[in-house]
Amino acid sequence: MLTGRRRVVRGVTLIELLVALTIIGLLLFAVLPSVGVWIRNTQVRNTASSILSGLQVARNEAIRRNVAVRFSLVSLTDAGVMDDTCALSSSGTSWVVSLRDPTSNCAREPVSVSNTDGADPNSYPNAVADANNPLIVDKAAGGVGGRNAVAAARLLDGSATADGVVFNGFGRVDNAGAIGLIDVRNETHNADYRRYRIEVEPGGALRMCDPTIATVGDSRRCRTFGAVTLP
Repeated sequence: MLTGRRRVVRGVTLIELLVALTIIGLLLFAVLPSVGVWIRNTQVRNTASSILSGLQVARNEAIRRNVAVRFSLVSLTDAGVMDDTCALSSSGTSWVVSLRDPTSNCAREPVSVSNTDGADPNSYPNAVADANNPLIVDKAAGGVGGRNAVAAARLLDGSATADGVVFNGFGRVDNAGAIGLIDVRNETHNADYRRYRIEVEPGGALRMCDPTIATVGDSRRCRTFGAVTLP
């Protein structure tokens, strides 16, 4: 038999709410360091992948056009803005693919070979005629992928720093003092942070590897392992 009683709905007490918030806070406190490491590792990976992509663009464009194309690492006043403050730098995380030296001219737009419009000052014929035009193919500001990543480029034997590499029409390295390897890591040394190395072989082959792996036979191991003192 139904009685007319109404069911009393009990709410959450202030003490229960405080306990729940405390538990959530403790969980966040435990997880945040891992999230921070993940974010920094992602930034390092993004920077390394961007640099490798730039090198691939330079090599492929050299083969496609059958002309010498250069890849340059550059530093910027603001790492997230590709402007004319650019200077060649072995520690730059930004890069430019061009036919000429891009120093102080990185704000220029890429020039398309197919653009032959005589009225367009950025058309290929007009750009070639302009001695100050670096004839940019592609470019990327390193700060866009993450400002916590740093790079260090050197010759393949690690004996000196380098800031660029030129590929010829066969896709081979064609300049003295060319970049042979680029180490990319977080600006802070920490065992939890990933490190990557990009190797550029004389024949033009490009690969990204892990400079911390010493095991022979591991596909992630760098060919230059042990030959270079890491920065």
